[in-house]
Amino acid sequence: MTKLECSVTNCLHNSDHRCCKQAIIVDGHEARTQEETCCGSFDENKEGAFQNVFKTPENRLEIDCEAVQCNYNENRHCAAEHIGISGDGASRAEQTLCATFKMR
Repeated sequence: MTKLECSVTNCLHNSDHRCCKQAIIVDGHEARTQEETCCGSFDENKEGAFQNVFKTPENRLEIDCEAVQCNYNENRHCAAEHIGISGDGASRAEQTLCATFKMR
């Protein structure tokens, strides 16, 4: 499992720069740069209306990865020890990105 740091603080699943989901998906089947990837599991927390009080942030989680040209992609799973998801202020998934993406 991969350690994830997420700077998308307005995501519904973000708590203290960690994700409260057990697994996420990084999209970007045709990606050749970080900007062509995104967190497919992003859900905007509109106006901070939801505060996560039921789930605990995960230290490590499963990351499915559709960015097949990434150096860390192994059979559509992320093999990186640590990744970062960026895009604070995003209102949709396409405004986020995998900051760890590295072209093969």
